[in-house]
Amino acid sequence: MAGDIVAELGHLFLGTRLKRLAERMQADVQKVAAEAGLPIQPSQYPLLALIEREGSMTVGQIAETLGISQPGVTRNMARLIELGLIDMTREGRDQRQKSLSLSDAGKAAMEVSKREVWPRIDMAVAALCEPLSGPLLGQISAIERALDEKPLDRRAADLGLTILRYDDSLARDFHDINAEWIETMYRLEQADRDVMENPRERIVDPGGDILFVEAEGLGVVGTCALRKTGPGQFELTKMGVLASARGRKAGEFLLRATIARAADMGAETLYLLSNRKSEAAIHLYEKLGFVHDTDIMRDFGARYERCDVAMRYRPA
Repeated sequence: MAGDIVAELGHLFLGTRLKRLAERMQADVQKVAAEAGLPIQPSQYPLLALIEREGSMTVGQIAETLGISQPGVTRNMARLIELGLIDMTREGRDQRQKSLSLSDAGKAAMEVSKREVWPRIDMAVAALCEPLSGPLLGQISAIERALDEKPLDRRAADLGLTILRYDDSLARDFHDINAEWIETMYRLEQADRDVMENPRERIVDPGGDILFVEAEGLGVVGTCALRKTGPGQFELTKMGVLASARGRKAGEFLLRATIARAADMGAETLYLLSNRKSEAAIHLYEKLGFVHDTDIMRDFGARYERCDVAMRYRPA
């Protein structure tokens, strides 16, 4: 049987090999999207995400921002318009100038994507890449072997985790999950009670959000809040996972989704306050891009008596 000539010739066929790997991973992502009832192709997600974040854009602006060809953008946009996910309008005197924006259906599809597709793929790819080290070709081989053992869609499905957005029916979960970890390690402060007993008034209505993670067979097991503290400024707070769900990586799954949600909300500064006793949580924060910051401690650390750790999110 013929060997894998693309892999055997190493750097010579690196572009072909990377394209093959990308197509393989995108095929798995498409399966996850299809299971969520979405007709979106993985290659279309960057376009949708860009338009959602920036608002109406032309084909030329999209191509320039993403660094891809205009014909490629045009093909994808034609399909997205056909699916009803993108609206196209002609503006100004030059009727050839087309402005593209998300339709209501597109906004709804992105909401489902960010709740049911993106967190799972993000977590699955992170786990796939975590053990990698050494030269690039060796890392690619390791990814290929790992995908042979278990494709990306199966890795995403095996997580058994789902992100939920806040509604008032989850207020009790928000209180109880946070009460469990705080009372186990510390003591409840008045600042804790104010937020835990009034999540809508203290977090959601002033412009923040609260996410939950649901584990298959266990129900809602974790929560994390984004509290708006100024223009483009959010505190990541009240993150906890029930002891009964530990070991399922629910905390990492939830934190990745919360960071992504903060970006969607326009966070320019994302920070958190903690305590050295929370060693496992601090290690997770560091792993996902938070760094210790003296300015954050100076500006916000007095909010909690127990605060002796302040961190700011700095994406790689």
